[in-house]
Amino acid sequence: MLHTVNKSPFASPTLAQCLGHLAPGAAVLLIEDAVVGATAGSAPAALLAECLKGHAVYVLGPDLMARGISEERLVKGIQTVDYTGFVRLVTEHEAVQSWL
Repeated sequence: MLHTVNKSPFASPTLAQCLGHLAPGAAVLLIEDAVVGATAGSAPAALLAECLKGHAVYVLGPDLMARGISEERLVKGIQTVDYTGFVRLVTEHEAVQSWL
């Protein structure tokens, strides 16, 4: 399953809730304001680093750019995808869970 999170982890508990409910083989895609949580040194960085031990984590590149965040600032191991990559992730997973 692909889990998408769109809320900032600084304004909503959605990211932490999502990470607490991942089954084996699940992946996480941070979109919209959730991408701010992917920055190294941020409060959610440790949660994401732990998640990366068993799950793929992605961020949507255009949303990073819109918020002035460079890929170099991301937690190591988080992958950036463009809109085509977003579509690929959706088609590669049997279901999508949106955490709103």
